[in-house]
Amino acid sequence: MIPVTCFSGQSVALFGLGGSGLATAQALAAGGAMVAAWDDKPTSRGKAVEAGIPVVDLAEAEWSGFAALILSPGVPLTHPTPHWTVEKARAAGVEVIGDVELFCRERALRAPDAPFIAITGTNGKSTTTALIAHLVREAGLDAQMGGNIGTAVLSLEPPAPGRVHVVECSSFQIDLAPSLAPTVGVLLNVTPDHLDRHGSMENYAGIKERLVAGAGTAVVGVDDDWCRAIVDRLKAAGRTVVPISVDRPLDEGLYAEDHVIVRKTHGLRIVLADLAGIGSLRGAHNAQNAAAAIAALEAIGADELAIRRGLASFPGLAHRMEQVGRAGKVLFVNDSKATNADAAEKALAAFPSAIHWIIGGVPKEGGIAPLAPWFGRVAKAYLIGKSSDAFAATLDGKVPYARCETLDNAVAAAAADAVASDAPEPVVLLSPACASYDQYPNFEVRGAHFRDLVLALPGVAPVGKA
Repeated sequence: MIPVTCFSGQSVALFGLGGSGLATAQALAAGGAMVAAWDDKPTSRGKAVEAGIPVVDLAEAEWSGFAALILSPGVPLTHPTPHWTVEKARAAGVEVIGDVELFCRERALRAPDAPFIAITGTNGKSTTTALIAHLVREAGLDAQMGGNIGTAVLSLEPPAPGRVHVVECSSFQIDLAPSLAPTVGVLLNVTPDHLDRHGSMENYAGIKERLVAGAGTAVVGVDDDWCRAIVDRLKAAGRTVVPISVDRPLDEGLYAEDHVIVRKTHGLRIVLADLAGIGSLRGAHNAQNAAAAIAALEAIGADELAIRRGLASFPGLAHRMEQVGRAGKVLFVNDSKATNADAAEKALAAFPSAIHWIIGGVPKEGGIAPLAPWFGRVAKAYLIGKSSDAFAATLDGKVPYARCETLDNAVAAAAADAVASDAPEPVVLLSPACASYDQYPNFEVRGAHFRDLVLALPGVAPVGKA
């Protein structure tokens, strides 16, 4: 835990008592703050009471006595309308911040020079965060990984010399962290997302920009218009910027040529890493993740050999292009995290052919029609869940498909077809392009079920671990 001492002796309001909220309340109390915590859900309030956190009805509280409102990132700050606690805080002149901001303030007090790598982006940030933490450990340093990736940032060990904090930041967390100034800030990409919470693309992109605007070194993907404009502004402001691309060569920065990460220095092409054969980093999207990770490690002075060793040993993340098993020439891949067409496209693009594609669930707007350019890579599709009728209509006449209803049926059918295939490396790919909640509570449970089903098949051997 990181005791938060910057509010020692002061009263603070806290709204949102999920996992990160509980951790934040405990960290504030450990640092000497007097916490008044609340959540609209009685079950969450009950957990706080069990943890010894004072629960106070903030609707009835005297807000002039609070030094700050600590807001859960899942609670609306601005759109569609500010949460009622935000309105009360603003009316009383009380600042509204989040747990990442508390981390930043504690780092400034305890160890302002301790390495801090912050990562954001619409897509790829979790894999990049995990990869950077893995590379930091391979370089012989203490990597503390948390934030939006799972472990609450204030549940990590405190900042200290030689300890590197690797923190994934959502747009919601950045919006609540006005003093965010990491040693290295990574912005992978910006595409439309969470507009219901940010109001417009301009506002959303502007929030993402804050993470790199205050960074000592900004590592920014330049394969979308929003990020290219951000790089131009950073350069104009005299900031240190490392552009990265998987679309084209760059005269400065890092770029990918297929599976090779390259830098040009004084006109010379220097190969930094070769990702061929690293299954956990398959595909152009993972080349971008790897380029960003390499740039971040270089910025904190990591050894080149340690970086290459770490890339080769990276196990990947569960449910994100996770190689779970192999039966002879057949590879089984769990990409349950692909809950929309954009995410599923990354998986389809990573395999040239012979994809036995398990898809379905609760469809997103547009369904799988945007994936039509990749249908030629699909040997057969196996339809599950609520989306089956709509997806069958999209695939009809373009891709052979089977209506399987459940994942159990789909895995069995896809495995049998893949084993019988003449292709050199057929793939059974769960990349549903759908939410899971028609049959599963979340994508993690869906992915775990896929993994269990695959490993129960005769002749399947597990591949690594995530």
